[in-house]
Amino acid sequence: MLMSEPTLHFTRAEYADRLASTRSAMDAAGFDVVMVTDPSNMAWLTGYDGWSFYTPQCVLVGPDGGPIWFGRYMDSIGALRTTYLPADDVVGYPDHFVMSTERHSSEALAALIVERGWGHSRVGVEMDGYYYSPRAHAVLVEHLPDATFGDSTGLVNWQRSVKSPTEIDYMRIAGAIVEKMHARILERMEVGMRKNDLIAEIYHAGISGTSEHGGDYPAIVPLAPTGLDATAAHLTWDDRPFEPDTGTFFEIAGVHKRYHVPLCRTVHLGEPDRKWRHAEAALVASIDAGMAAARPGNTCEDLHRAFITELRSHGYDKESRAGYGIGLSYPPDWGERNISIRPGDTTEFVPGMTFHFMPALWQEDWGLEITESLLITDDGCEALADVPRQLFVKV
Repeated sequence: MLMSEPTLHFTRAEYADRLASTRSAMDAAGFDVVMVTDPSNMAWLTGYDGWSFYTPQCVLVGPDGGPIWFGRYMDSIGALRTTYLPADDVVGYPDHFVMSTERHSSEALAALIVERGWGHSRVGVEMDGYYYSPRAHAVLVEHLPDATFGDSTGLVNWQRSVKSPTEIDYMRIAGAIVEKMHARILERMEVGMRKNDLIAEIYHAGISGTSEHGGDYPAIVPLAPTGLDATAAHLTWDDRPFEPDTGTFFEIAGVHKRYHVPLCRTVHLGEPDRKWRHAEAALVASIDAGMAAARPGNTCEDLHRAFITELRSHGYDKESRAGYGIGLSYPPDWGERNISIRPGDTTEFVPGMTFHFMPALWQEDWGLEITESLLITDDGCEALADVPRQLFVKV
C-alpha cells in the first residue's frame, strides 16, 4: 500500500518526552508494561486519532523501544496515517474478533504480549476506564497466566497535566472558537426558536472555527437545559421552542486538534428577577476569589477554599467539585481525569497546568452556570477564552 508521511500535530521529540515521562511513572509504580486503553492517552502517546474506540484497542508501552498500537485491522491504516509508529509496531487483529460471543480480541493481545517477550511481566491496565470491559480483562488474564496485573488508571493522565507550549497554542485556538460559539448563541437565541435549531448553530460555529483554524467535534455534546431542566447538571436538548422569562445555561467547548476549552454561560430571555442577579453576583465574586488563588505554589484545595468561602458568604453552597483538568479528550468526557478542584486534592499548581473552573448553582427551580477555563502562568492564571463573566439577558 502506498503511504505518505503521517500527519503529526507535535514533533517526534515531544512524543519522545511523553514516552520518557510515562516510563518514569511506570518504574515508580512497579510496572514493566502498561496497556493504555483511554483514547486520549493513546493519542497523547502516539498521535493516534480515529473514531475506533467502540471496539477494543490499546497502546502498549514496554520497558524499551517504541509504543505499540493494537486495534482492529481496518483501523490500523488510520494508525499509520496519524502516528509516528513504524509499521511493525502497528498491529491489527482480524475482524472475526469484533462483536463475537465465541472469541475476544484480548486473545490476540495476549499473544502479542508474549511475542514481544512480556509474558512474565507486571502489566498495568486502566481498570477504571470507559474503554476496557470486564470481559476484555478476564480473557487477557486467562491467556497470560504467567503475568501479574495491577491498576494503572491515571498513570498516563497525570503525565498530561502540564501542557507543552504547542498544546497551549492549541488550547488558545480552542478558546477563540468557544468565544465564537457563545457569540452565535447570543446572536441567534430568541423566544419561539426551537432549541435544536440553536444547537445546530452552536455546532456550526464550533466546527467552522475561526478564519485561520478549524474546529473539531467535542467530547461532550452541548448541554443546554432551560427552566426546571436547568436544576439538573447534564441534560442536553429537545425540540421545544424557547419561552419568555426562562433561563438556559450552555455548557459547551471549543475544540482544536482534540484540545478542549469548555466555557459555560447562562442566557435569560426577559428581565430576570432579584434571585438571578443575587446569584450572578455571588458566582462572579466567587470566581474572582478562586482565580486569585490559582497560582503556582497553591493547591487545588486552596483554590476551592477561596471559592467556597466567598460563595458561602452570599448564602449559597456547592456539594460537587468546582473543576477538573482539561486538554486532549475524546468522548464521553472532556476532563483529563487527573486533578479535581475540591477539598483534599493537594495537587500543587505549576505553570502550564490547565483546568475548567466550574462554579455552578443548581437551585430548586432554576440553574445558573458561569465558568472559566484557566491556564496556570508563572505568576497567576490566564483565562483561555474571553467572554464577559455575567448573566446574559435578551429582552
